[in-house]
Amino acid sequence: MQETQNILTLQSPENALAVIFASPHSGPIYPEDFGYSCGFDILRMIEDRYVDDLFSQAPAFGAILLTALFPRSYIDANRAIDDIDESLIKGKWPHHIHGAANPSIRSDSGIGLISRLARPGTPIYNRALSAEEIMARVKNYYEPYHNTIRSELELAHYTYGQFWHINCHSMPSSSAYPKYKTSIIGNTVKPSDIVLGDRDGQSCSRDFLYMLRDFWQEKGMIVTINDPFKGVELVSRYAQPTRGKNSLQIEINRALYMNEDTGEKSNNFENIKNQCTDMIAHCTNFAQSHLTNLAAD
Repeated sequence: MQETQNILTLQSPENALAVIFASPHSGPIYPEDFGYSCGFDILRMIEDRYVDDLFSQAPAFGAILLTALFPRSYIDANRAIDDIDESLIKGKWPHHIHGAANPSIRSDSGIGLISRLARPGTPIYNRALSAEEIMARVKNYYEPYHNTIRSELELAHYTYGQFWHINCHSMPSSSAYPKYKTSIIGNTVKPSDIVLGDRDGQSCSRDFLYMLRDFWQEKGMIVTINDPFKGVELVSRYAQPTRGKNSLQIEINRALYMNEDTGEKSNNFENIKNQCTDMIAHCTNFAQSHLTNLAAD
């Protein structure tokens, strides 16, 4: 296992397959220079807590596992590098030094590259951040994570001609309701258990996407695709499915495996972890069969 202190861990087995699991939002190590002012328990609710544990068996099946150790609230690896919330900045953003800031709707909502809000109505900071502070986070945390995942994906593609990148996340049960009400029992809309995101077909092949949909449905899960989450930077930046570069986001409803109020694992945690391990096996079997087909073509 390769570990970059307080930034990431990379587990790459010998002769690793072209399957890369990554957890960018489960980091529990809060840098000393964070300088947040909201309650720590509130801040921790932003984490994709335990997602790294759910997928921890990936290396045992020959897949790569990359985990961020820093929290997404400090800097979010799943945002564009210029998605900078200028309302957080002390003074004007120095475009001439660091390039343009291009805040998206996520920055407007307080969850851009550097989050402004821990939750609606709860600011993370009681201070402005300097441009130098933000760029230090980019250099010391964001870029090492992206450099690592890019390197692993490029190596997999060079070695096998294809890769399958699974970007692993969790979602609060309150955010798991699809916009298109696909699952209604009685008059009650049901939240999704699993959301698979491929940017509306832009980041992943249909066969891999549907394989995972069918897998989770056979487990009895309510599965939706691109609703309410499609994937953001990490599934769009490195994907090109027409060249075998497949990136897919999975969101797992936290209520399935943890108490969302206390943050503790629930009695169902091991069951969900076992199902995630089964998913890992399915992904690696899929990759091996498709690489064999490619070689025989």
